[in-house]
Amino acid sequence: MKYSYEFYRDHLDMLRIKLPGEIELFADFIEDIPTEEEADEYITIVENVINGLHEKFEIQLNATSVLIKKDVTVLEHFFTYEEPYENEMETEQFKELMLIWKNKIPERFKKNEN
Repeated sequence: MKYSYEFYRDHLDMLRIKLPGEIELFADFIEDIPTEEEADEYITIVENVINGLHEKFEIQLNATSVLIKKDVTVLEHFFTYEEPYENEMETEQFKELMLIWKNKIPERFKKNEN
């Protein structure tokens, strides 16, 4: 993964992801993916765009929308009050980020043992 990331637990002990400033809004999209099956569905969509099956594809979740194109994915955040309202990243990196999150989903709601 080109971008740094780290996982942490919030005040409700739920696993979250922290991303660098230039892509930090993607965390809200990623964290809205609740199951490995849903992650697989989105990863398949990204692969279909990369492979040319779709020219572009939009996924809208609770607070965000991603417009996936072959080379770049643009995220729009609906509820942020300060700029930036959009972030973008390479579509291959977006796919990799979803794969990383998918592998962490089983730990998401487990209580921290520390």
